[in-house]
Amino acid sequence: MNLVIVESPTKARTLAKFLGDGYKIEASYGHVRDLPQKRLGIKIDKNFEPEYVQTKKQEERIKEIKRLSDKVNKIYLATDPDREGEAIAWHVGQLLGVRSQESVKRIVFHEITEHAIKEALEHPRELDMKLVDAQQARRVLDRLVGYKLSPLLWKKIRRGLSAGRVQSVAVRLVVEREREIEAFKPEEYWQIDVMLRNIQYLVFGVRFVGDIKNQVEAEEIEKKLLNTEYRVLNIEKKDFRRTPPPPFTTSTLQQAAANRLGWSAKRTMQIAQGLYEEGHITYHRTDSTNLAMEAVLAAKDFISANYGKDHALDKPRFYKTKSKVAQEAHEAIRPTNVALKGVAFQNRDQEKIYEMIWKRFVASQMAEARGITVTIVVIAGEYKLQARGDTIIFDGWYKLNGETNELRLPEVSEGERLEFVDLTKEQKFTQPPTRYNDASLIKALEEMGIGRPSTYAPTLSTIQDRQYVEKIEKRFKSTSLGLAVNDFLTVNFSDIVDYKFTAHMEDELDEIANGVRQWRPVIKEFYEPFAAKLGTVTETAARVKVEVETTGEKCPKCGQGEVVIRLGKFGKFLACSRYPECDYKANYQNKTGQKCVKCGGDVIIRRTRSGRSFYGCSNYPKCDFASWTKPKSI
Repeated sequence: MNLVIVESPTKARTLAKFLGDGYKIEASYGHVRDLPQKRLGIKIDKNFEPEYVQTKKQEERIKEIKRLSDKVNKIYLATDPDREGEAIAWHVGQLLGVRSQESVKRIVFHEITEHAIKEALEHPRELDMKLVDAQQARRVLDRLVGYKLSPLLWKKIRRGLSAGRVQSVAVRLVVEREREIEAFKPEEYWQIDVMLRNIQYLVFGVRFVGDIKNQVEAEEIEKKLLNTEYRVLNIEKKDFRRTPPPPFTTSTLQQAAANRLGWSAKRTMQIAQGLYEEGHITYHRTDSTNLAMEAVLAAKDFISANYGKDHALDKPRFYKTKSKVAQEAHEAIRPTNVALKGVAFQNRDQEKIYEMIWKRFVASQMAEARGITVTIVVIAGEYKLQARGDTIIFDGWYKLNGETNELRLPEVSEGERLEFVDLTKEQKFTQPPTRYNDASLIKALEEMGIGRPSTYAPTLSTIQDRQYVEKIEKRFKSTSLGLAVNDFLTVNFSDIVDYKFTAHMEDELDEIANGVRQWRPVIKEFYEPFAAKLGTVTETAARVKVEVETTGEKCPKCGQGEVVIRLGKFGKFLACSRYPECDYKANYQNKTGQKCVKCGGDVIIRRTRSGRSFYGCSNYPKCDFASWTKPKSI
């Protein structure tokens, strides 16, 4: 009898489908030990030795696994194929006690299929301590920052605050974007479009070429365009080839789900986790676009059979990958069986994510779309107008979605006279930068080299849980608390929130995983100047005041103070500006300016117990109106 240890019961059940009676499969239920919750748990004077502990639940789980391990011939540590999984396997091995290297083995697979599991069992290996050390380094580094900075934030800003290394940088991005928006000054411009008819009586639109700064200019140009002749000045045709995007990585999947489905990174990863553990997709925490040869060959056969041989590739298409750690050369996220487009999923969410992953993978192995971009330049007196369109010659990978977004212009010839049909002019203003959403914030972090596949979702969740940012219509806005914490850290701990410094720390963690550096010296190099700065800031930095939002209303209790919006443990609430002299408190209703479609009350932004925002009526519970999407006013 052999014992296989994985993290979750779902993963255990899936493995059990492929392994016979000679295997007992047990779940560790995640980490079996960790740093203590209520103390630092790192012996700084003993070369940063971590003090790992177990909860009662973890102890009971390991006792049961140990009881089973005493009755088996071999133990296979089959946790996830990344640093976190390697660390869990190492902790399990440590707690099970010393056994011969022949009886305890590590196996790794990137998809939970019969072939992958049996292949892994045939090629077991030793634990990779480089990956374990990289995980330990990240855990110790983040603990040192969190536990050393948090008491200082309590002292200088407000009790109950906490700091994080990557999270603080994410907050800085949101804060800086908000300040860009506040400082933005819109500039006026005008747009003029003219509808024209060619000799075949086909109508198409052309747009004025050039800057129109104000209404006076717009009306002057309009007047001339209404009283002039239109002729085709020239026609430019350029061939194009459009290659499909690479298969998904963790960050691009999170970005696509945010943009297309409006999902948070956390929700996307929860759904992908289920798909992976049930054997439908490859491992979902990856920054690699690599694909296994057997997968691309299977895709070629599938495409030939379902879309035609002309839509398949003669040679597989491979994409450049960003992965910096050889031991983590995962595949991209892809379906484990390309022939299974429709699978029996647990829920509709799984179906949505699987379809996205399936289409992206299949498209990556389809032929390029080919076509011609046509630009028509029209001369109208002293002005030029232009139209641009695409004509698709071969749909290639576009066929997967059944649409090409083709904008085909009518045939015209140089010098051809065109008939005026209509003219529209519109005042516009330049727009400020948009606030980050899950997709754009993850993209910004990734482009800066900050964070790794396993950290994006928890980072975005943490900065919301700590109330440093809030989501307004699915976009991040810094709170007054986030502004105060960010400004304090930027002034006093510039390294902690410096983009390049944080990216450099990520590179050093990668170097540990690659065996180039040892983890304890890396931590020491960071900690010694950090500790010195802590002492100085504690002594010299002034206390920071958190600005509060005002409502312009007098306090209904004391009549002297003003009602302000404060941040508490459970979110925003109304209070008197004279607190603690006046203890007035009331619930805060985040009004949207919309009216309820059922009773005419105010539509407000509410939150579920899990923190997800939705739209509800201010007259609840008398009115039970609720919606995930912003309703239209009655």
